[in-house]
Amino acid sequence: MTVTDLPKVELHLHLEGGAPPQFIAGLAKEKKLDISGIFKPDGSYDYRDFWHFLEVYEAATSTLQSPDDYKRLTLAVLEESAKNGVIYTESFISPDFCGGRDVGAWREYLAAIREAAEEAERTMGITMRGVVTCIRHFGPEKAKETALCAAETAGDWLTGFGMAGDEKKGKPADFAYAFDMAREAGLGITVHAGEWGGAASVRDALDALRPSRIGHGVHAIEDLALVDRLAEDEVVLEVCPGSNVFLGVYPSLARHPIAELRKRGVKVTVSTDDPPFFHTTMKSEYDRLSETFEWEEDDFRDLARIAANAAFCDEATRTRVLKKLEPADV
Repeated sequence: MTVTDLPKVELHLHLEGGAPPQFIAGLAKEKKLDISGIFKPDGSYDYRDFWHFLEVYEAATSTLQSPDDYKRLTLAVLEESAKNGVIYTESFISPDFCGGRDVGAWREYLAAIREAAEEAERTMGITMRGVVTCIRHFGPEKAKETALCAAETAGDWLTGFGMAGDEKKGKPADFAYAFDMAREAGLGITVHAGEWGGAASVRDALDALRPSRIGHGVHAIEDLALVDRLAEDEVVLEVCPGSNVFLGVYPSLARHPIAELRKRGVKVTVSTDDPPFFHTTMKSEYDRLSETFEWEEDDFRDLARIAANAAFCDEATRTRVLKKLEPADV
C-alpha cells in the first residue's frame, strides 16, 4: 500500500468549491445561463487571483438554484472524495447560497444535501457531516441570519459552524454574536484565519471566537508564541497545502510551513479546500507531501487520526472512523 491508498479524513471542503467544472457547466446549460467566462478553453475554472476566485466561485454557485441541484452536487462531490480514499468528510455549506438565509428554505436544502450524503454512505462508504459557514464579506448582520439557520437545524448531522470568505473584511469580533448563537446550539466552532491576514488574524479569531479549529491558520508560523499557544491549547489547523501553493500564499510546497508547525507540536490536518478550482485531490495532497517532506505511512495515519479526533461528530461515528484508519493487521 502506498500513502495515497491510505484511508483519509478531510475537515476543510467547501461543498460548492468541490463541484466538478463539467457539473457546473452542465447545470448552466440546463438552465440556459451564460457563465462561459468562468471557464478556460479546456473546461477548467479560470480566475486571476484569490479575490477573482471568489467572484468565479459565486458565479458557479449561481447555477445551484434548488434543493435538487444541491442533492446532485453533493453526490458528485462525495463521489470524487470517495475515489480519493476519503472515508469521512466535513463539508462547508452556507444558507447564503441555500435559500437566502431563510430558515424554512434552508431546511429544504439541508434535507436534500443530507439525503444525498446518506445515499453516498450506503453506496460509496463515505461519511459526511455538515458545517454551516457564514460569509465574512457579507457582513455580521447576515452572519447572524446564517447562524440562526444553523442553530435551528443543529443535530446529529449538521454539527459545526464556521466562517469563510474574504479574510480582510471586518474583524472576528464583529461576528461574535453569530458564533455565540452557534455555540449555544451545541455546534463545533471553526473559522478561516491566517490564510491571507497574517498571524494577527489567527490570534484575533482565537480571542474573539474561541474556535477549536482554524481553517488554514498557516501564517501563525510568523509568531512562534502564537504557535506555542496553538500547540498548548490543542487548536487543530485545517491545512490545505495545495490550495495555499496554487493561490500563491506560499511559492512552493517546500516553503509551506505545515511540516514546521507539526514539528512544533501543532495539530495539523490535510484537506483540499476547493479541489477542482485548485487542481488537487486528497491523493495528490498526500503524494506531494510525501515527496516534499519524506513523510511515510505512519505520518499520514497520524494526520488522519488527528482529523478524526477533531471532527464535529458524535462519539460512535468517531470510533467507527478511527477503527477504519488502523492498519488491517491491528
